[in-house]
Amino acid sequence: MSWTPHQINGFNAWMGRTSAMEVTLLPELGSKMVSLCNRLTGREWLAPADGPLGNRGYASSFADSDGNGWDEMFPTINVCRYPEHPWRGTELPDHGEVWSIPWKAEGHGDRLSCIVHGVRMPYRLEKTYSFAAEDRLRIDYQVTNLSPFPFAFLWAAHPLLRVGEGMQIIVPERLSEIAISYSERDRLGKRGDLRAWPLPFSNQPECRLDRTGRREERTAEKFYFTGELPEGKASVYDPVKREGITFTFSKEKVPYLSVWANYGGYQGQYHLALEPATGFLDDLAHAMKRNAAAVVEGFRTYAWHLEVSWMEAKR
Repeated sequence: MSWTPHQINGFNAWMGRTSAMEVTLLPELGSKMVSLCNRLTGREWLAPADGPLGNRGYASSFADSDGNGWDEMFPTINVCRYPEHPWRGTELPDHGEVWSIPWKAEGHGDRLSCIVHGVRMPYRLEKTYSFAAEDRLRIDYQVTNLSPFPFAFLWAAHPLLRVGEGMQIIVPERLSEIAISYSERDRLGKRGDLRAWPLPFSNQPECRLDRTGRREERTAEKFYFTGELPEGKASVYDPVKREGITFTFSKEKVPYLSVWANYGGYQGQYHLALEPATGFLDDLAHAMKRNAAAVVEGFRTYAWHLEVSWMEAKR
């Protein structure tokens, strides 16, 4: 288990490898993860870029970026203005601040540490990658508030997974309702509408949200599960290849789970993202008004973690 520096298309990169996993990150591009490979099966789980790697810099549109890999969304997802003193009215950019700016990365034997500072808000965001087992990647996150005032934030993982038709989306059993954040052509409804999971329409059994669709369907949705998560866990399983990927997290620190399912409906891209989040419905200002955002007190830190592991074949 070690981390080694190298180059990808002119960008500095770090690669971590065990007998079962291989992970590659680009610190200059928001510490984006561009590869998450199962070495036991040879499967690459992250969606590839449509064109060259890169983005248009700080506060640019996420739609103009390379549309691949795993980015960090912080401290918001949707563009919004911070609603409270002392940063009231400060605009936070599309998909947050940190995905589009360079991070500092340092390898320390079996660990890789990545650090970035806020641009319009006074914070330091850190993450440390390590391997908890040969087939389990652990990411420890920590945000430090560099001001004396409480700072609310929304963090979400944004791993765009390479998928195929008919793969299974597995979430804790007691989850039964979703809130719509975005639905292409309002197929599932408008922002804030509630629907049943996994069958949003009782008279349309063919519309099933726990199975990946075809690219030709041209659908794209983002939704959050409502209510308290019974468990911090979500998976995608390929019944054809009989393998899958699982995300595990602390539901006390990361109490929300959302799904971005893009089957050709947004920019013609085809991918799926399971997104553990610390806030609800993508907009930090919306979350704050509903007490649905994480808060770190003045000069304090807020820590959480996320683990990624391989699913074994179902019997």
